[in-house]
Amino acid sequence: MPRAKFNTLTEQMFYVLLCLQRECCGMDVLEQIPVMTGGRVHIGSGTLYDLLEQFTDAGLIRETKHEGRRRSYVLTEAGALMLQKEYGRLCAQVQDYQNYFEVRGNA
Repeated sequence: MPRAKFNTLTEQMFYVLLCLQRECCGMDVLEQIPVMTGGRVHIGSGTLYDLLEQFTDAGLIRETKHEGRRRSYVLTEAGALMLQKEYGRLCAQVQDYQNYFEVRGNA
């Protein structure tokens, strides 16, 4: 069974949406992700621009400016909800991990 599109986010998807809580262009996103993750996560420009197109088509972000080749984007309400949903999913995973080792540690 194929995975529903954007049902869960990849790490790159999560950080792109996180960056777009504030209006910025693709180059800003490419620079911000390694900084915010301490160099742990990088994203290629081809992947980024593909995601920006998919997110725009899905209504998760919207283009705010178009100056030559430079385009700026920001999250829509739907994008903010998707980001919050993913954050909740990740927190639940962390809680499951902690609960698992707490139970095993007390056995």
